[in-house]
Amino acid sequence: MARRGDTIELAVLGLLHEGPMHGYELRKRLNLMLGWGRLLSYGSLYPALKKMLRNGLIEETVPSGPQTRRQRIVYKVTEAGTNEFERLMSEVGPAAWEDDNFDIRFRFFSSTDMEIRLRVLEGRRSRLQERLDRVQRELSMTQKEADRYAAELQRHGVESVEREVRWLSDLINAERGVPLQDGRPETSQSSKPSEKLPEAPTTSATS
Repeated sequence: MARRGDTIELAVLGLLHEGPMHGYELRKRLNLMLGWGRLLSYGSLYPALKKMLRNGLIEETVPSGPQTRRQRIVYKVTEAGTNEFERLMSEVGPAAWEDDNFDIRFRFFSSTDMEIRLRVLEGRRSRLQERLDRVQRELSMTQKEADRYAAELQRHGVESVEREVRWLSDLINAERGVPLQDGRPETSQSSKPSEKLPEAPTTSATS
């Protein structure tokens, strides 16, 4: 299982790979990426940044110009950090399709090649299909015993996973150049992602 610190490190490297930014902007962008249910505090971000500075993955710079009482430090990725980001994005295994890590990996999919994207998407779909089978079994076993609200909560979990499985299947088909069922145009066979991706499910799958 991916550790919280590893997930933050991947997200920070990915954002700084796109351009330098100061801590406030970095935290704001990270929170937009992680979603309201996983808001990141400064108490989590700055220890991660300090560790990455010690390891030479990022560096601090002070912007030139008029000095202020509290000068904002800008963070930028180093060559070692870029290499580490590319290494992390090329890894394929169970950690790549866990809930937190998959979201971050998907955000930076444009930095990976098509074969890696496909393996991660297929791994995520298999993981969710296993989860769906388990939740459906539990629902059928407890439906008679559970009250109305407990049953509705379980049903909501099933529907959430089903939506994400369909979304993943559409993404996989798009990567392979298979026309989508709703008539959206197929993608090219290049390693670049489609300009029009299937719409992501609005509710994340339950654990």
